[in-house]
Amino acid sequence: MRVENSQGASGRLVRRLTLFDSVMVVVGGTIGAAIFITPADVLRAVPDARIALLLWVIAGGITLMAGLACAELGGMYPEAGGQYVFIREAFGRFAAFIYGWVLFTAGNSGALAAMAIAFAIFFGHAFPAFSADHVLLSRTWFGIHWELNRGAVVAALLVVVLTGINLRSVKLAAWLQNATASGFLLAIVAIVILGLLFGHGSWSNFHPEPGKGLAAVSFKGIGVAMIALLWTFDGWEFLSWVAGEIENPRRNLPLALILGIVLIIVTYLLANIVFLYALPREMLIAQTSLGDATIDALFSKHAGRWVSLFVAFISLGSASVVVLGGARIYLSMARDGIFFRSMARVQPRWNTPVSSLLAQCVWVLVLIMSGRYEQLYTCFIFMMTLTYVFTVGALFVLRRTQPDRPRPYRCPGYPWLPILYLMIACGFVVSTLLSKPVESAAGLAMAATGVPMYFFWRWQDARIVGHQVDQRG
Repeated sequence: MRVENSQGASGRLVRRLTLFDSVMVVVGGTIGAAIFITPADVLRAVPDARIALLLWVIAGGITLMAGLACAELGGMYPEAGGQYVFIREAFGRFAAFIYGWVLFTAGNSGALAAMAIAFAIFFGHAFPAFSADHVLLSRTWFGIHWELNRGAVVAALLVVVLTGINLRSVKLAAWLQNATASGFLLAIVAIVILGLLFGHGSWSNFHPEPGKGLAAVSFKGIGVAMIALLWTFDGWEFLSWVAGEIENPRRNLPLALILGIVLIIVTYLLANIVFLYALPREMLIAQTSLGDATIDALFSKHAGRWVSLFVAFISLGSASVVVLGGARIYLSMARDGIFFRSMARVQPRWNTPVSSLLAQCVWVLVLIMSGRYEQLYTCFIFMMTLTYVFTVGALFVLRRTQPDRPRPYRCPGYPWLPILYLMIACGFVVSTLLSKPVESAAGLAMAATGVPMYFFWRWQDARIVGHQVDQRG
């Protein structure tokens, strides 16, 4: 049932996102503060810098394999919801609902809360008056200690502002996204060029230390590094969530996915090259703030505030994409009659999913103020890995069940490239389950809480449809 048809006050989504907007959504949704954390994690696991750089390219290639499959699916179903729609069409509403339910309760909401907190932390580094160290309220209730600091307030304000921008216009949200993503790319290019030409670095940093070359690289270390790398490449799928607002989606969605992922691979590689040029491996892996250390080593020891603002700027851009994309998933669920019916409403004047955006905002504010977002997001990691398996698996199901549906773009290398991706992804599912059994079990338990909710909304939707039929009779 299309719930919006029964609500006369509801508007519709409008296709206003250009190809450039779409590419910037891919870039902004993927590149975040992790680029200043993951390089050190990779080099701890893989002591040879040359192998570490190669793994960044391999992880990008694996991501591109999933992106190529998603590009075909996006061309087939250019509507709001993306992965939710692909899973629904291939595996049914129940599987799609569980995906959306876990996104709303933990995955997407927890990620948004974490990004907002990251913004607040780095903003506080640049402007100490807003530091998260300033505790505003401290209480212990029922044996649980709770604190409210200025960082949480700044993070909450960021979520409210981003939600307000998205409420007003998807194009306004795209302008913000374009500014943050373009600014990041230009800054990386400038740092690379100026750093390599005028910075105080050394190419000898790329050569392994005695006893820490290729012989010291283990399969276990590669596996640990790849898990970190694949999570750093996560976020490109947000574009499929806003497919209902992309101009000429059957062309632009696949093209933007491919261009965006390739651009991310190049950017990550350039960033790692400049990190390694600036700092020897032992210094690099010891850093807690890689951006500060790199700029200090290359140029000046007085640039800490600007680096912190830069990282805060990146976090803002990532949070903006999560606000934009998440609401479209919940809109699609509500339209299918398996979520709060009010969340199917699109504001007639602004053509934005107002109820979905507001509900998302309220829940994320609760997570920020409670401080429980990290635990929820950690539990979601296992489930998120499964969602990619289901997304690429949907390609095989739909090739068989809907062979005549128009496919303006077809995944190259089918079926071998998607099969290779599924083998790799399933390996990481098993690895995550074995390395984090408690968190994985918690993720499954979280998904299980959605089962009674699914049947409740199906029952409620059937009652409403029956009532409407009686009235017409």
